[in-house]
Amino acid sequence: MLTPERHRVILQLLKEKSVVKIQEIIDITNTSESTIRRDLSQLEDQKFLKRIHGGASRLQGKLQEPSMIEKSAKNLHEKRLIAKYTASLVEEGDSIYLDAGSTVIEMIEFLPLKNIVVVTNGLMHLTPLLNKGISTYLIGGLIKPNTNAFIGRGALASLDLYRFDKCFMGVNGIHPQFGFTTPDQEEAMVKQKAISLSREAYILADNTKFAEISFAKIADIHEASIITNELEEEIQNQYVNKTSIKVVTS
Repeated sequence: MLTPERHRVILQLLKEKSVVKIQEIIDITNTSESTIRRDLSQLEDQKFLKRIHGGASRLQGKLQEPSMIEKSAKNLHEKRLIAKYTASLVEEGDSIYLDAGSTVIEMIEFLPLKNIVVVTNGLMHLTPLLNKGISTYLIGGLIKPNTNAFIGRGALASLDLYRFDKCFMGVNGIHPQFGFTTPDQEEAMVKQKAISLSREAYILADNTKFAEISFAKIADIHEASIITNELEEEIQNQYVNKTSIKVVTS
């Protein structure tokens, strides 16, 4: 089977199933594993798909954004691993910004009961923060129902009142060339502002966010460190000398 024909087969499978395994492609095309891996690499470079462990998945739409409830239910084990490690980075006397991300909210359970102050735009973060007795400031703005996040001009103006030791946030896409992205331009502006006001910035994202590109840019890849779960060495190598990545496995 010629290369263009194999590519058409792979893309058709992804259109039908969203995720396809390498072995499945091998069986259908009667082609070697090394050839299929090369095909997937070429199609990823052309931004038709993204490679995942053992196969490939369809790229999400640039405007596609699950609700907070949907995001919270996905990859929960991985998110909690990331959150637990990330919470250990918070030190005595820190002022921190917690973004309204679904992985970020998992941090709250593990935050140390120290002399810290939290500023957040996450409506769902309030109850767990107050239950822990953590001094908390909620910024203003328009509430975005889909993510329960405060966004807009009011949110940006509120952020100007603060400066942070560290900020922690979620994203929808991580790409070595196109940086950190999210579907909503207004939400991207709030995230961007928080990064600019922080001494250290951290992106909390499970490995499904890599190679994804959403509509609105938040920041270049070097502007924040990444904390993620198990990541293939080939993918991790794409970020060498561009940013720091901490891979949390247990």
